[in-house]
Amino acid sequence: MKMRHVLSALVQNQPGVLAHISGMLASRGFNIDSLAVGETENPDLSHMTFVVHGDDAELEQVRKQLDKVVTVVRVEDISSEDFVERDLMLIKVKADAGQRTELVLLVQMFRARVVDISPGTLLIEISGQERKIEAFIELMRPYGIVELARTGRIAMVRGIPNQKGDS
Repeated sequence: MKMRHVLSALVQNQPGVLAHISGMLASRGFNIDSLAVGETENPDLSHMTFVVHGDDAELEQVRKQLDKVVTVVRVEDISSEDFVERDLMLIKVKADAGQRTELVLLVQMFRARVVDISPGTLLIEISGQERKIEAFIELMRPYGIVELARTGRIAMVRGIPNQKGDS
């Protein structure tokens, strides 16, 4: 059964690592639903978060293969762990003067923020779980979405690593 998996990888921060890892997933038939990568507290390392769908056995095989890649420090399927996941989105919506108050109230209800105003649009920043972002997009559709950009999901296991039960 194909299930949603969140892979968290710590990799060496060097050219080609992202292409190598995403290529390995693609060659095994995994479509990457979301991908986010960025430098960690150590500038020599990057943290990658992949969201893919696949069965447990296939994904375990890929995880083991990724572990053998020289530039990969650690890779984990954190789907069954207690983890925090966030997505960031910028969305530009049409907003005439009569709609602005209503839109600003929706923005506040979703704990988002207006980051730019132009004569005909509002640019809104929102972060949260995927379902929150998706719900906000659906609420904005009737106003008219002009442009939308998302970061992809980032995720981190709660508590201290390798000490389950601690928070």
